[in-house]
Amino acid sequence: MAANKNKEEKPIQDDSDEQATAEGQPHADEDHVENENFTLESLELLVDSLPEELVEEIKNLNNELQETRQKSEEYLDGWQRSRAEFANYRKRVERERQQIYQDTASGIFRRYLEILDDLELALKNIPAEPTAVEWAKGIDLIYCKLLAILEAEGVQPMNAQGTEFDPNLHEAISQEDHPELESGQIIEVTRTGYIIGDRVLRPAAVRVAR
Repeated sequence: MAANKNKEEKPIQDDSDEQATAEGQPHADEDHVENENFTLESLELLVDSLPEELVEEIKNLNNELQETRQKSEEYLDGWQRSRAEFANYRKRVERERQQIYQDTASGIFRRYLEILDDLELALKNIPAEPTAVEWAKGIDLIYCKLLAILEAEGVQPMNAQGTEFDPNLHEAISQEDHPELESGQIIEVTRTGYIIGDRVLRPAAVRVAR
């Protein structure tokens, strides 16, 4: 029985030891604040204890640092502006290059349009003989190939038939009364007009209702 009684009895811990241990260790946050205060105070004391010449040199270095930072910001702003100006310059040069190309090519393309006119006229006046069928096929093949070459260069025929007369696009060769069309409408296209890009390469020659 005595043995069992000894087993059941447990040693009693003294809470005063734990309390003393807890009280003996400062809180982590309080220690951090004290360290920060100590560091700032030490820094101020250190600066105050420096010779005036060294303090003045530190101030000068700080001023130079601020000036350097300001200059770097100015250089960055200037570089960004130069980059934008160069991008605008490239766009302007590209537009001018396209303009020069169109001006140069337009004169050449107009000469090809005269050949198209002759081919169109030949196709409208095909002889009635049976032997003329193969001849007409050859003319039509040449016409289609030449038109495809011009279209690949950006030349497009106008679709003026039945539209309103536009002096910017059309050239009126006559004004006639027409029972079915209103005044200003195009009666017939006598010569096809062409455009290249947003420019008129050649106006369409048209008959206009009066």
